[in-house]
Amino acid sequence: MSALPLAAPACWSATRGEDWQARVAHAFSRAAPRYAERAVAQRIMAEPLRSRLPGHAERVLDLGCGPGELTAQLAGRFGAGCTVIGLDLAPGMLEVAHRTHGDAARWLCGDAAALPLEEASQELVVSNLAIQWCPDLDAVMAELRRVLRPGGRALVNTLGPGTLAEVGRAWSRPGRPAGLLTFRDAACHRRAARAAGFCRIDCQERAVRFHYPDLAAVMASIKGVGAQTSRPEGRLTRADLARATRRFETQREPEGLPVTYRLLTLELET
Repeated sequence: MSALPLAAPACWSATRGEDWQARVAHAFSRAAPRYAERAVAQRIMAEPLRSRLPGHAERVLDLGCGPGELTAQLAGRFGAGCTVIGLDLAPGMLEVAHRTHGDAARWLCGDAAALPLEEASQELVVSNLAIQWCPDLDAVMAELRRVLRPGGRALVNTLGPGTLAEVGRAWSRPGRPAGLLTFRDAACHRRAARAAGFCRIDCQERAVRFHYPDLAAVMASIKGVGAQTSRPEGRLTRADLARATRRFETQREPEGLPVTYRLLTLELET
């Protein structure tokens, strides 16, 4: 699922009711065929996770694996002696992952808040831009702690407040917010990790900025990986698009239209 906006991620507003998981899974399954080619930002933002990987691991979970690019990299890094699982909520992502990477990993459909894995079965969990889509952060952290062995580690990228602020300003109108996903701050993640029982918690935050030539390219970078702006009142009109274009153009920088992500990188140890 690896949302970002790109994981990413991440700008789809929704009332998180009973159909939330189904809607997220459907959106990312639809995006799966072209996800890898459009997930440039996710790929770049995964680097802090790669730089923190241990030298050796035998049981590894890629949580929210999307089309499996990072999963396959983990399998290659740790070698034949390591069992790697790529888990995602979206069946379409797993179909692409299996078709692209074959048996490099075991591909598993599941929910981050109810992992279909045994207790203390994993040595390392890696997750790049997925858990921002999970409404129950406490449950996700508890599941990470449950499936990790003593001395295990979780390396997690997610998104914090201020992510896609430029998109929000462009699409907002008086009395009508843009409808972006609500992002949880670093303190919220630390609290959830402590409550889950992690003994070491490190959370680093930094801004990562990308630039695009026009509004169409901005929205393609988001929608192309499964995320989208909400339209509670129906389809966008030409007037809506023109208004958003004008508002975004006021934010233009020499490099293009900016899109900022507030990247939170968590390193958790049991």
